[in-house]
Amino acid sequence: MVVALHQFDYVFAIGMIFAFLDAWNIGANDVANSFASSVSSRSLKYWQAMILAALCEFLGAVLVGSRVSDTIRNKIVDVKEFSDEPAALMLTMACALVGSSLWLSFATSIGMPVSTTHSIVGAVIGAAIAAKGGNNIIWGWAGVSQIIASWFIAPLLAGILASIIFLFSKYCVLEVKNPKTSLRNAMLLVPFLVFVTFSILTMLIVWKGSPKLKLNKLSGPTTVAAILGTGAVAFGVYMLFLYPYYRRKLIHGDWTLKWYHIFIGPIYWFKSTSDIPPIPEDHSIVPDYYKGRRYEEEGGHESSEADETKPHDTESGSSIEKGHEQHSNIADVESQKAVVKKEEKVPTKTLWWNLLKAGPKEWPRLLWLVVSHGFVQDVISNQVQHQDLLSGDLKGMHQRSKYYDNKLEFLYSLLQAITASTMSFAHGANDIANATGPLATIYVTWSTNTVGSKNDVPVWVLAYAAAALVIGVWTYGYNIMRNLGNKLILQSPSRGFSIELGAAVTTVMATQLAIPVSTTQSAVGATVFVGLCNRELKSVNWRIVAWCYLGWIFTLPMAGLIAGLLNAIIIHAPRLGQTYSLSS
Repeated sequence: MVVALHQFDYVFAIGMIFAFLDAWNIGANDVANSFASSVSSRSLKYWQAMILAALCEFLGAVLVGSRVSDTIRNKIVDVKEFSDEPAALMLTMACALVGSSLWLSFATSIGMPVSTTHSIVGAVIGAAIAAKGGNNIIWGWAGVSQIIASWFIAPLLAGILASIIFLFSKYCVLEVKNPKTSLRNAMLLVPFLVFVTFSILTMLIVWKGSPKLKLNKLSGPTTVAAILGTGAVAFGVYMLFLYPYYRRKLIHGDWTLKWYHIFIGPIYWFKSTSDIPPIPEDHSIVPDYYKGRRYEEEGGHESSEADETKPHDTESGSSIEKGHEQHSNIADVESQKAVVKKEEKVPTKTLWWNLLKAGPKEWPRLLWLVVSHGFVQDVISNQVQHQDLLSGDLKGMHQRSKYYDNKLEFLYSLLQAITASTMSFAHGANDIANATGPLATIYVTWSTNTVGSKNDVPVWVLAYAAAALVIGVWTYGYNIMRNLGNKLILQSPSRGFSIELGAAVTTVMATQLAIPVSTTQSAVGATVFVGLCNRELKSVNWRIVAWCYLGWIFTLPMAGLIAGLLNAIIIHAPRLGQTYSLSS
């Protein structure tokens, strides 16, 4: 007869609370840095990124999420050492969640991108040492040593791959001198990139998929067929719906097209272009992806590529002037927006406090303000206008990068949205285990009084952690985003696509080689190398790079120290040994 450890209900409750906090930080830190490039390049608006993150992360966690919790337990510490005292394992995992979540909360609050995987690994190591000593920790290449090596392997590998992808686009499309030739090359290249992107991302999901669904146990021919088949279907859909839409919009200049006309794309294969009205002087066909990051108005550097997109600058400025007639250019508008936002912060905080004091009747409104708080953040303005010690000379850094034609960037924006969404799905399917693994261990131990080497993670645990992750990225993801993106390099859709695809390929390769890499490390490494493709060291903000490395280096020991000290204090407290020892 299985006896639940009801005398330790409070430990289970503590585990629930801090697992929620841990998952919240995964959303605010890990997911946020995954979408930083997409938002910073204007491929996705912040609210669009948040909705995609919510859907992809939640579905990835619940539908294809890792259902086995032995990875964190058995590959870091030998849980058999806890066989005689299951409650000690329960307490150890609870302390690990506390240590990991507290460190992540601190790192997220100061805008430090860290690895949530390494945080929980460090916390488990620290708590386990406090409980059973260091001899039970796997220190070799199969454990801790491999994690330390990944600090250098992941950024380097992702950087090399991302730079190869970007350089291919740069010399075949972006820097072709004839605008018509570059656009034609882009129209031919993008369908090929769609095939490659979907094939790689399918590979990512198959190889990092749920052991429960046995996606990573498919036979070789089935795996190849699934990968190439998905890529071929994506290629077909693109050629049928999007290619004729883009050709009519970008080559023939049909400025009347809306986004939903993509769904009737096939008719544009045959429809005449003679009925397309002339483009109004104050109208642009595509967005200005560099808006707010140009410095011509201030007498700064103008690249030859920027000359091609000046009409978009003019349009952007005129559209803003309609609402702010007192301003004469984009720079003034952006600075005024920053001032207004600063002035609005104080009354907003006051409003929150007043609603809290008003009682339960006003709490639903307060809850909505909290949930929607991230949606109203202007991440790009925060990156450019919010100057601190990490910012450095943003203007000089951006001016050392090239501004490409917005029509070309428009073609890459869809690809970047796809890579960001699929990576988010894969992230939810795997990294959510950083919170669910320890919580599932606590739950199984609490309910069965055993330390089984493998236990399925209940669906409710996955849903619980996924919900916390979504809330985290919604409410506080902007804090990490504004420290990455345009603060690291000048972002654009073509650069962002290369960064995210390079990080995705790195994840696939590392999975097959059993090297635990962090999405944060891969994304930062890819971003730095793409920035260096300008052949200028100062086109990368090395202060941010150093800041990221500090976060990676300190995460493992700090999370471990917090969890270890907490577990040691509890274990060595008077009479505690008699309390949790169940051998009798």
